[in-house]
Amino acid sequence: MNLSPQKRVAFYTLGCKTNQYDTEAMQERFVKKGYKVVSFNEPSDVYVVNTCTVTNLGDRKSRQIVRKAHRTNPNAVIAVVGCYAQQAAEEVLSIPGVRVALGTQNRNRIVEYVEMAETEDICINAVEDIMKVREFEDTPIESFEGKTRAVLKIQEGCNQFCSYCIIPHARGPVRSRKPVSVMEEVQRLADAGFKEIVLTGIHIASYGRDLKTTNLLELLKSIHEVEGIRRIRLGSIEPTLLTPEFVRRLRQLPKVCRHYHISLQSGSSTVLKRMNRKYTAEQYRDIVRNLRREIPEAAITTDVMVGFPGETQEEFMETRAFVEEIAFSRIHVFPYSPRKGTPAASFADQVPAGIKEKRSRQLIALGRSLEQAYIKQFEGRQVMVLFEEEHPDLEGCYEGYTDQYVRVIVQGGPELEGKLLPVMVEEALEGCLKGRTMGLNKEAESDK
Repeated sequence: MNLSPQKRVAFYTLGCKTNQYDTEAMQERFVKKGYKVVSFNEPSDVYVVNTCTVTNLGDRKSRQIVRKAHRTNPNAVIAVVGCYAQQAAEEVLSIPGVRVALGTQNRNRIVEYVEMAETEDICINAVEDIMKVREFEDTPIESFEGKTRAVLKIQEGCNQFCSYCIIPHARGPVRSRKPVSVMEEVQRLADAGFKEIVLTGIHIASYGRDLKTTNLLELLKSIHEVEGIRRIRLGSIEPTLLTPEFVRRLRQLPKVCRHYHISLQSGSSTVLKRMNRKYTAEQYRDIVRNLRREIPEAAITTDVMVGFPGETQEEFMETRAFVEEIAFSRIHVFPYSPRKGTPAASFADQVPAGIKEKRSRQLIALGRSLEQAYIKQFEGRQVMVLFEEEHPDLEGCYEGYTDQYVRVIVQGGPELEGKLLPVMVEEALEGCLKGRTMGLNKEAESDK
């Protein structure tokens, strides 16, 4: 009889939704091996830190989390996974407590590496040359928690090589998940009761280019046909994906959420050129105008970088005016951070930190104003809400999201969870809507 205690494993995820999916996949592999998943704040036998290296802040945060794990249990095996480990394996292994460095490939073998490091009392550098990888590493998830929204990874890698971005070097070239594998997981999610799927990847606009036999639109059409899936939400996409033909065909798929996170980075065409982006501000404007003509009330969100090398005050003001003109429903603003190994890190005219901070504050304030203007239009109207969870601060209230990803709060309890219901909007609060449900007896068949 084996009386040894069950081993514990804890996870911490930094960065994007793709990392969230990868963590879920690794977690499932530990569970299948008999491990118990515990909170990262608890003592654990194994800690897995899934890292981000988009900015210097991501690297620093990753190191802080690793050190926290080591303080919690100095005898634990710590595995550092993901983009930071891919780019700086030796640096990662020099952090006290780290026994495994595993990059952005071979995550199916995470348990094997951890147990080898523990059994043989060694440190393992399992990072390989990601630029030589050509096949998508399929890490399907078979069991799921929750009943509302699930992240589904369909693609890995990026071929864009923007001048500021290290991610193509950390994630490697574009690799697409085979459609049959995607659809098998979609069906498992539908069978488990999920109503919404979020498609994610490093550059999902590139889906299918390496397979030659499919593309993102064809995949969307296949998912659209799965009974039980009520919403399909796209992760971040490049503006060049949204050709008039793509948008026209997208309009024929009503399950696809009217929320498009279309990467901008700058509203100045001269800055975009230095960034090695593949469009101009004028082209972006035309793309958005066409999208709004075809799909009214679409929520368009974006990322904006401030302080790119050489960004003048005039170029920043171009961006500010452009953001206001487009009237994004939400923007994520972040200052440029030099990444070693990228062309922009050696560009002249690096913008001082103080100027970047000032510009960030201006755009953040503008973004909040635009968000409020967008959500206020829903006052006095009926919207469809997929309810997810109890409000963390308001007792007796539940919250969920419209297909445009606007948060809605109503009075109610657990009976709302997982239901897609009509809500009459009474008031636009700061960053969300408040309303009342229109009935619980029968979920509406349409989400529009």
